Amino acid sequence: MKRLLASGYREIYQICHCFRKSERGQLHNPEFTMLEWYRVGADYLKIIEDTERLVLAIAVKLGLGSTIRYRGNKIDLSSPWHRVAVRKAFLLSAGWDPLKRLDAKRFDIDLVEKVIPSFASNRPTVLLDYPVAMASLSRLRQGNPPVAERAEVFIGGLEIANAYSELTDAAEQERRFRQEIESLEKQGKKDLKMPQGFLAALPDLPSCGGNALGVDRLVMLFCDADSIDEVIPFPWESA
Repeated sequence: MKRLLASGYREIYQICHCFRKSERGQLHNPEFTMLEWYRVGADYLKIIEDTERLVLAIAVKLGLGSTIRYRGNKIDLSSPWHRVAVRKAFLLSAGWDPLKRLDAKRFDIDLVEKVIPSFASNRPTVLLDYPVAMASLSRLRQGNPPVAERAEVFIGGLEIANAYSELTDAAEQERRFRQEIESLEKQGKKDLKMPQGFLAALPDLPSCGGNALGVDRLVMLFCDADSIDEVIPFPWESA
């Protein structure tokens, strides 16, 4: 999709099947559906505003107005949604600053067990400004310390969407890919190739923002479903 933007498209989207090996649980199925869109001239904050409008429009179209009920909670979808930076959220709920010294394993555990449960149950929350090491495709914003212009949307405890100000620096992107490939090779993975077509297009990629929204989880939200198995026709074990 970014190669299409580099060739002149300005606003594009697709709904597609995605696959992630070994991800299985109440909220995960190895095959799932994603809505992905990009917009030239937008950053991650503008893309979050798109997301607010989209989710609210679905609720209105379904005759729910601006309020839904999910797992016993009444949730107000009206904008603007609450926004909180990663640093502040972790300091308040987990007692440490992942921007100073990132522990990726601890980050994931504390996010699930401490940070997300601290979010208001009656309003969506946008978690933004991630550690630099946790956003391989996003633009960085300089500061002390710098942060990645990445934002995730949580509604009723569900992670719904992941938005970025997209990285357009080809040299920096190649450096990050090489770093990722080296890390994966140390884990025993082989025959990993650099995406040369993508890198060749990056010098022509205009400033843009993008988002990946989980369709199955959005359906869970509007159907008040506890498990992803309730909203997909064939869970992994019976596919």
